[in-house]
Amino acid sequence: MRTLRVAVIALVALAVSGCAEFWCAPNCRARHQESSSLVGFLYPDGKVPPRENSIPQLRLPLRVGLTFLATPGSGGPTAAQKQQLLERVRDRFKDRSFIGEIVVIPDYYLATQRGYDGLAAVQRLYSLDLMALVSYDQVTNSDANNWSLGYLTIVGAYVLKGNRYDVSTLLDLAVVDPVTRSLVLRAGGVDTRAGSATLVNAPQAERAASGAGYDAAADQMIAHFDAALTDFETQVKAGKANVQVVHTGGGGAGGGGACGWWELCGLLLLGLWRRNTACCA
Repeated sequence: MRTLRVAVIALVALAVSGCAEFWCAPNCRARHQESSSLVGFLYPDGKVPPRENSIPQLRLPLRVGLTFLATPGSGGPTAAQKQQLLERVRDRFKDRSFIGEIVVIPDYYLATQRGYDGLAAVQRLYSLDLMALVSYDQVTNSDANNWSLGYLTIVGAYVLKGNRYDVSTLLDLAVVDPVTRSLVLRAGGVDTRAGSATLVNAPQAERAASGAGYDAAADQMIAHFDAALTDFETQVKAGKANVQVVHTGGGGAGGGGACGWWELCGLLLLGLWRRNTACCA
């Protein structure tokens, strides 16, 4: 009778604590990954990227579209996290001298059509010069340590930090020209963090670590992209960048070479001179 009572108490405690991990503790392990692949998006169906980029023609100031790569399912950063990160990138770089406007594009525009064809359609829709694409990769590993043996008791699931986890996050920002299908700029940021939690609090702790990982990786990505953009400006001014730059005085894709004020004044004076000459003849 006493043995039966102990067994019943143990089973009730196990059920209340929700410890499915008890049976494999302390060697329980799980791995979860959420990612969006830049190469997989730009070159779907196993296509191979070209060995060399074509030379894009950039008409300054630039109108740039900024978006997250669309991914199947509901994993990865939340919609609020994506919006916040895109706004941070836009606010950081919108005052650059060669930037006319940075337009945040909803990711659902790229959900149905992948590859450069999809980017070209968005480019035409928004009259963009370039597209800036944010992709991510986050891996969460969790396992149960020796403390998880205490999950057999109700108290153990709430008190003992028997779950260990580590979260690795990568964020990547790539600027591409859909017309020439070339990569113009790219920078990334990484973050790795670890911690421990009780069985009951493990999901919340891992979600918090996931959000903090995205924030920290975003900080590093923005800093790296800032440095890459400064170097790109220097290369453009020195004529060493792998692009052709045309100053138009207005943003928007597909614009032709525009005349400057001096050229316009010269054409106007030439027209008046010809008119006066014809009248005097």
